[in-house]
Amino acid sequence: MSAPLLEVTGLAKHYPVRKGLILAKQVGTVRAVDGVSFALARGETLALVGESGCGKSTTARLVLRLIEPSAGTIRFDGQDVTGLSGAAMRAMRRRMQIVFQDPYASLNPRLNVAETIAEPMLVHGIGDAASRRRRVEELLSLVGLRAFHAERFPHEFSGGQRQRIGIARALAVEPDLVVCDEPVSALDVSIQAQVVNLLKDLQRRLGLAYLFIAHDLAVVKHVADRIAVMYLGQIVETASKRDLFAAPRHPYTRALLAAIPHPDPQRRGRVKPLGGDVPSPMNPPPGCRFHTRCPFAQERCRQEAPELRTLADGHQAACHFAETLPPAGLDFSGGLSEAAAKRLALYAGARRRAA
Repeated sequence: MSAPLLEVTGLAKHYPVRKGLILAKQVGTVRAVDGVSFALARGETLALVGESGCGKSTTARLVLRLIEPSAGTIRFDGQDVTGLSGAAMRAMRRRMQIVFQDPYASLNPRLNVAETIAEPMLVHGIGDAASRRRRVEELLSLVGLRAFHAERFPHEFSGGQRQRIGIARALAVEPDLVVCDEPVSALDVSIQAQVVNLLKDLQRRLGLAYLFIAHDLAVVKHVADRIAVMYLGQIVETASKRDLFAAPRHPYTRALLAAIPHPDPQRRGRVKPLGGDVPSPMNPPPGCRFHTRCPFAQERCRQEAPELRTLADGHQAACHFAETLPPAGLDFSGGLSEAAAKRLALYAGARRRAA
């Protein structure tokens, strides 16, 4: 196998908690991300999923060095980027771009569309004014907008159109990796389908790799090649999309999938909802961090932290008893809510019409 495009090892981000009149005394540490490792191949989509506050978006920003890691290494195309700074880091940023969750907040209201999309090329010294203008027109066409949109401002567009502008801006410098930080969660369902299909089409045409942050499992099921499940700052399971939906091996992954509402009344209530609250990342429980909410927890779970290990079926799971858990009891591959099923139908229909 070829070397991965992105390789993250032991990535961590810890925030000190201080108190006192001049905040001089540190009283604790928030472990927002705590020892995350994964790899991403060229042209692949890896989805990071989990509850709000589990560290997904922080991980994405660490990968791009938008925030500095407390520990760990980030290798991009074989080069360690954790130690880069100045001109070297700026050159690396040409190859790693991001699409933000809120398309309106991520666009400068003082710049029109042409200026917004051309700005990354201007920062990196790409081309002259005429070539940048031609490139803006090409990118607008690529994301489904028209040339006359170049002179308009962000407030003149719908949410879906603004997200297309954000995607065009990310593609302006021809990156290899695009981090998609919940790019469709703020959009209407029908617009979600259009944007997701656009991302898939661009990946096929340009060979992009995506690190896709999401909480909507219907979107993840459509867009991802592999899925990594995060809980309290750590990855607890990684598998291909097909395998993870068909047979989740970690109790937390089972709970996430079982929480999807199902329209069949015969299948409702067969799995109890996940109880308890997420522990504080400032004071995570000893042993397995999920044991306070896990229905299968044993004494070993309370004392010994499980490693993320590769199982016989190819899953990676951080659970002492992943091989011996009882059958899940639900066909998660088909257990989507009626609304989620409609979303998938919209995606499929749009792709058939595009073909």
